[in-house]
Formats: sequence, structure tokens, C-alpha cells
Amino acid sequence: MLLLGLFVFASWQYGPWDARGLAGDRPLAASREGTGPMKTFGWKELPRLKRWGPAVALAALLASEAFAAVSPSRANNPAMAAEETNPLVTFDRSMEALVDRVTPTVVNITITSERNPRRITGGESGESNPLERFFGPNSPFGPLPPARRGPRTERGLGSGVIISPDGYIVTNNHVVEGAVSIRVTTSNRDVHAAKLVGSDPLTDISVIKIEGDGLPHLTWGDSSKLRPGQTVLAFGNPYGFSFSVTRGIVSALNRPNITSDRYRPGEFIQTDAAINQGNSGGALVDVSGQVIGINTFLISPTGTFSGMGFAIPAAIARPIAEKLIRDGKVEHGFIGVSISDVTPENARFFNMTKPRGALVTDVAPDAPGAKAGLRTGDVITALDGKPLLDSGELQMEVVLRSPGDSIRLEVARDGKVLTVPVTLEPRKGELDPKSMEDASGKGRWGLDLQDLTPDLRRQIQIPDEVKGAVVLAVRTGSPADDAGLSPGDVIVAVNRKATPTLGDVADELRGIPQGEDALVLVWSRGGRTFRVLHPGEG
Repeated sequence: MLLLGLFVFASWQYGPWDARGLAGDRPLAASREGTGPMKTFGWKELPRLKRWGPAVALAALLASEAFAAVSPSRANNPAMAAEETNPLVTFDRSMEALVDRVTPTVVNITITSERNPRRITGGESGESNPLERFFGPNSPFGPLPPARRGPRTERGLGSGVIISPDGYIVTNNHVVEGAVSIRVTTSNRDVHAAKLVGSDPLTDISVIKIEGDGLPHLTWGDSSKLRPGQTVLAFGNPYGFSFSVTRGIVSALNRPNITSDRYRPGEFIQTDAAINQGNSGGALVDVSGQVIGINTFLISPTGTFSGMGFAIPAAIARPIAEKLIRDGKVEHGFIGVSISDVTPENARFFNMTKPRGALVTDVAPDAPGAKAGLRTGDVITALDGKPLLDSGELQMEVVLRSPGDSIRLEVARDGKVLTVPVTLEPRKGELDPKSMEDASGKGRWGLDLQDLTPDLRRQIQIPDEVKGAVVLAVRTGSPADDAGLSPGDVIVAVNRKATPTLGDVADELRGIPQGEDALVLVWSRGGRTFRVLHPGEG
């Protein structure tokens, strides 16, 4: 600016100038496009204009000094210049802005549920309640008050994300399952009573609603476009620490279902963004702030985060949530076949040049698949013309369809490609999930179990000599919970009978008469202990 002032002063002091520089030989003229030529100054007017030269130069000089005083240049402030060009600083600022935008859409969910308490009895030797030595008929304190018989209140904590301005919230089914009241706390500390709109146990998605208008909310992203290595953020309320955020990457995609329900879809997103107890139901978002997953579980030998968190992809969560909002329930399509992946090891036995598709390992009698002519050993390679990478993709596609829908399966059989039309039916017993749980024993014991696959054994660090069924989840307040079982434990025997497989454990637990206790031998954290499962009352 100082040089500019001197330039203007010299110009008016020593001679005229034009667009070509000092001492030009043309009149000063300019035009603005669309407005015609501006006024032209001639030589005769130059002396009058020269008188203003020093004033103009002085004004420019003063302006330059003032600008330098209030706005130091990068040259005078190297730290500021370095910060403005540092890509890490830019990235951090973008993450801060993203968290500021997402946090108001994350909610803390508190539920109240009730369950029957276990009756207080004497010890194994048959002695009476030890408190009776202080409270009895002849005691000055009076008789011992009767034990409480009514349902015991329990409270649970989880997370959710607002997906609409009128207050619809997506969370996990296991967060609100059995709730008699639901309360939602938003990031501004407002507390709302919430009502349950609908739940889908198969996909572990629930929708609840609070009253409101113009609420901050997030939109769904496209989880099918995710790639390993992408940055993601997990929001939630781990261990009651409200409105926490962790950052990580997509570690892997399309992780399979690892629960005991073989019809439950997998396709989970695996992330190293920390997911702990209380994060369930929270949002997994991409760098655009869109929901690409709903946090649901972790795998850890200790029950706390150890680098492996999992989220239900938006490709499953979104259509399920939309059906729950529209209908209040979800009915899933059902083929009635057991499937597994085609692997490089077994592909040649089924005349497959590439390990692609879903291998049919069993066909249930009278199920839609049997009626359509599917056979054990068939490889389903496409659904409605869409190629299938693995069995998980087939499960996801079928689960998102409704009973009565017709689908076309492309099937490889003995080197030939067939088109097999199938009309989906409801899952048998789906409308009465409680009866299914009771029949399987899950309703009594509150356990989700899985066979010890090589991957699980490696992930949980279980020795080769340990054989049994690994505990994936324990329902709060269940007999298994009361006995102290935790995810990662392995049941190796039931009622002193060895149970080396999931099927053995399930058969033994199922065969225990109603009302009787079960003795289980559990491997946990390097040691073995006996635990007693007391069946719930009522």
C-alpha cells in the first residue's frame, strides 16, 4: 500500500498516465461493459487534477498503515500462515464442525422395565435367613419384614438418533425391549417421554418417538458405497457418559451374522471407532454427517471395547425403520433354506469357477424353497438379476422383502444355470416370537450362543482345548445374567455332561424340565467355574 501511495503521488506530480503507464500519449478513458464510455479527461484539466495528487497519496499511505495494524500479514506472523496451510488443522476443524452438527441429533435413552425377583431362601445347608438372628418373634426389633414379592424395577441405558424433524428416533431393539417407560434426553438436557412405535427383533431395530417440531435430525447415507479405510464417527452414551463421540475407520464390510439365529441378516459394518456398553442404538456417521449405520454390538474377551465394534448398515436399518414408522411392525420374507458361503476350497465341488454366491446346505420341508424345487448343493448366484457375492447378501435381500413377494433366483446346479421362481412366506412363528424363544430355551435362560468357529476362537483368544458354545449376548435380568455369564464365556458342559458343540448345549438346556435349575460349566478368562441358572418365576 505504501508503494501504491508513492506511485499515485509521482503520477500526478510529474505527468499524465494512461493504461500503458506513466507519460502516456493518449487521453485517460475507460468504459464499463453495458453502460457506455465514461467521461474523458483532457490535458487542459490535468493541472486542476494534479492538486489532489498529494492528498490521494497521503490517504493511501494512511490506509495501508491502518490495515497493517489491524490485520498482520502472513509474512509478519509465520505461525498463522503455517496453521492456515496445515492439512491436519483443516481436518480437525472440519471434524469439530461435523460433531457440532451431529451431536444435537443424538439422544440418551433411559428405560424402566420390570421383572419378577428371585425368592430369598436359605443357604445350601438349609439354614434360615441369617437376618432372623437379629429379627425374630422374641427380638426387641420385631419380626423380619416380609420379602418384597412384586416385580422389581430395572433401568437400562442406551442411545438413539433423531431421523425426522417431528421426533422419530432409531435405536436398537435390545435397548428398549421389555420397557414399560422410555425417557429421552437430548443434548440440550431436555427430557422427553417417548413412546414405542415398533420393534423388529430379527434385525435389532426399533423406532421410538418424542413430541416435537423442527427438531435437529440426520439423513440416511448410502452404506453400499462404503469402503474399508473411510473415516467414520460413532456417537452415543457409553457407560452413562452422555453424548460421546469416537473417531475411527471402516475396518471391514459385510461381516456375517454371529448369533444363534441363523435367519438373522449379517452384513455388519466393522469399525475401530470405540463402541462400548451404552453406545447401542447410536449413530455411525460418515464425514458428510449422514447415518451409514446403527451401532449394535462389540466383540471382546473382556466385555469392553478392544478394537472391534459393529453397526447395522443403513441398507438394512433404513427400510426396516421406514416400515416400522408406516406399519408399526415388520413381516419378513422367508425361503426356508440353510445357506453358507462358497469358498475357494469347496467351489470346485459345485462346478463354480469363482467363490461367489450362497450355497444351499439344507432345505426345510414344506417351505417356499422346497416348493420351488431348491435342493441341497444348489448355489444361488443372483436374485432378480442382481449378482450375490455371498450368503449374507441373500439373507439381507430376503429379510427386506415381505411375505407374498415373488423373487427369481438364478441357481447353479451340476454345471447348469437355472431360473427358480420363489414366492416368499412368513417365517413360521414370527408373529409369536415369545413362543419361539420358549421352545428354544432362550426365553428361559436369556442366552445368545454360537458355535466356536476358528474366527471367533482367534478373536476371543480361546484355547484349542476348550470346546463348547460361546456366549454372544446375555439378556438383562435373565437367569444367565443373574448367574454372572458374560459375552465371551464358553459353556463346555450342562448338568455335568460335556457339550462340545452349540447343538449339544442347546439340546441339553432345552431338555431341562420347566422350573428346574441348570448347572453349567463355564470357561471364562482362562479358568473354569460352575454356575447355576435358576429359571425365572412366572
